[in-house]
Amino acid sequence: MLTPNPARGEVVVPLAGSPRRLCLTLGALARIEAILDLDDWSALPERFGRLSARELLAVLAALLEGGGEDPAVLDAAPVSVPEAVAAVAAALAACA
Repeated sequence: MLTPNPARGEVVVPLAGSPRRLCLTLGALARIEAILDLDDWSALPERFGRLSARELLAVLAALLEGGGEDPAVLDAAPVSVPEAVAAVAAALAACA
């Protein structure tokens, strides 16, 4: 069983049929900024309002890597859009 470290901003969410650990690390943040072509973190809320499905999965992959998970799980099992949105929201809320 996965146990999140709340002091680190980790969350455990159901994803692709299993519990997965997500975390917004500095590395994940840098990847997300690059994926979304952002100049800085402050532009993220507005940009999240118009994510493509590909961008959503890329953000989710960065958060999985930040949590020490293999983002290849996203290729191995289907993830619904609501499931992906909920997982990303939970990860961002954990570090707020």
